[in-house]
Amino acid sequence: MSTTTVSEPSVAAPAAADARKAGNWLFIAGVILLCVWVLLPIYLLLVNALSAPAEVTAFPKRFFPSFDTGSLSFFINFAGVARALWNSVLVAAITMVLSIGIGAPAGYALSRFDFPGKEAFRFLVLMTRAFPLPLLALPLAVMFIRTGLDDTAFGLALVHTTLALPFAVLITFSLFSGIPFELEEAAWTLGCTRLQAFTKVILPLALPGIAASAIFAFVISWNEVFAAAVLTIENRTLTAFLLQSLGESPLYLKFAGGAALVIPALIFIFAVRKYLFAMWGIANR
Repeated sequence: MSTTTVSEPSVAAPAAADARKAGNWLFIAGVILLCVWVLLPIYLLLVNALSAPAEVTAFPKRFFPSFDTGSLSFFINFAGVARALWNSVLVAAITMVLSIGIGAPAGYALSRFDFPGKEAFRFLVLMTRAFPLPLLALPLAVMFIRTGLDDTAFGLALVHTTLALPFAVLITFSLFSGIPFELEEAAWTLGCTRLQAFTKVILPLALPGIAASAIFAFVISWNEVFAAAVLTIENRTLTAFLLQSLGESPLYLKFAGGAALVIPALIFIFAVRKYLFAMWGIANR
């Protein structure tokens, strides 16, 4: 009887170790698969954009590009690209400001106040993403023409803000919920008003996360193409310009245009990556 009692843990321990080892290998395999899924298209895009036109359709493909920048130079110097790039930056910046200016107060209110319909409001904010943009394109175009917002950076930024606002609200709600309410109460006892407690205590703690949600809004606006193509004619963003100009272009120019669209976004995200990492730290506290 005593032998059976001693042997059961000795058998279970190796089994548990094997299960943990299998779980670790499964996790590593999942991470590698995710990295390949994300990085392989970017790698193929950059290789073809930095290769000579004849190498784009050649087989087998070169592992390293020949660093021929002729396609990129031709695309960048193409008429209208600089203006479209400026329009993309302008619209994305306006979208970022509007999304944070509206979404951050909404996220703070959801995290700090209880009011009738709070859960329904959170659900409705999320449900705004359930309506496909092509379904709303015609009513939006008619409304924008009547109000004079068609073919303007501000009008397109309003549409992009509608797309980015649910993410801004939910991200900032998670951030403010992760900051203890007792910190605000302590500031009140020291003589601060609610506004002073927010600006001096809560805002500095949440600022990295707010910056991260602003990055999401910027990227959503930068990559959006359907509304930009429908609602603009002269003031097209870079995505809409690419859709209009590169439809019948040679393949190497399409890769060059894709690289010109992806590289600025990658540089921007890399430059502000510390705010993305800080956001997860605040949200998990």
